[in-house]
Amino acid sequence: MSDTIGVGLIGTGYMGKCHALAWTSVKAVFGDGPRPRLRHLAEASTDLAERRAGEFGFERASGDWRQLIDDPQVDVVSITTPNAFHAEMAVAALEAGKHVWCEKPMAVHLADAERMEAAARRSGRVAILGYNYIQSPMVRQIEELIGQGAIGTVNHVRIEMDEDFMADPEAQFYWKSEASSGYGALDDFAVHPLSLIRVLIGELTRVFAQQAKPYDSRPTQGGGRRAVETFDIANVLFEVGDVSGILAVNRSAWGRKGRIALQIFGSAGSILYDQERMNELQIYRASGAAAGQGFTTVLAGPLHKPYDRFIPAPGHGLGFNDLKIIECHELLRAIRGEPARVIDFSAGLGIERIVHAMARSHRDERWVRP
Repeated sequence: MSDTIGVGLIGTGYMGKCHALAWTSVKAVFGDGPRPRLRHLAEASTDLAERRAGEFGFERASGDWRQLIDDPQVDVVSITTPNAFHAEMAVAALEAGKHVWCEKPMAVHLADAERMEAAARRSGRVAILGYNYIQSPMVRQIEELIGQGAIGTVNHVRIEMDEDFMADPEAQFYWKSEASSGYGALDDFAVHPLSLIRVLIGELTRVFAQQAKPYDSRPTQGGGRRAVETFDIANVLFEVGDVSGILAVNRSAWGRKGRIALQIFGSAGSILYDQERMNELQIYRASGAAAGQGFTTVLAGPLHKPYDRFIPAPGHGLGFNDLKIIECHELLRAIRGEPARVIDFSAGLGIERIVHAMARSHRDERWVRP
């Protein structure tokens, strides 16, 4: 492999900036692998593309993402556009021989996700999805604890994901309330908890779901109101073999900012974790004298890899963007043919099938197997 890799970025919103920061920082943090070269940035207009390219440090800018795909200096493409555009862009990039780092969810329609996965297999290129929460040093530690049998045999899981960016009933209508973006909380939110369940517990085997709209309409920019077409709340019963579970997601939960609250119960203890306090976990071991039993808090530190690549001292804490840098490094490992902790398009398609099974369960009011 060359000592550099050419990067293309499509989309420069919140997640686009996260990707740009990750590409800029990954070499400095980890030291190994090729040095990313920020070759080409594409946006909806040339003016916006040029402005963002100047801010992010990209060499070229285009108002047409196809020009980026055709650029021979681009080896890997970051796709951070709204959900409806993922499939067309990812397939085009793979067919052009590029590696792909696409934000979740994979696609709005299952058939599009299947096309993306097939394109990745045909191309032989690396294609992964932006499931950065699995990269957390504390999530890695939870996986290790479960593997060591620290809480015995896992028998029940509860996981919640809540934010309040859609909690205000008078917040203006935008694309996340359009049916073209997907189901709503299920594919916008639930996919993140599903990635954690996949890594820590395994594949869901059966689901029973219910979705809800807290608000039927939202104000539009023109002064009227528009019917909300997606569900901001979803509740799911699920099974992973013999393990039972509960999943609850809410995009309109006042006071919750970035909550992914995970509780894992086993025959010999429990583990608790919350993304709002991402640098700690709690573990309860049902051993020893009962009077001395209780939850122990573990703070993230250099012993919890790859925390040590960022900070040499415990208790200082990593952040969301640091998880993206770790994810970027795992992508580069995969491109080099090394073992990597990623959700590739094959695994991502499995998550998409579960989401669509949940939607069918809500529609048909019954248990569904993905």
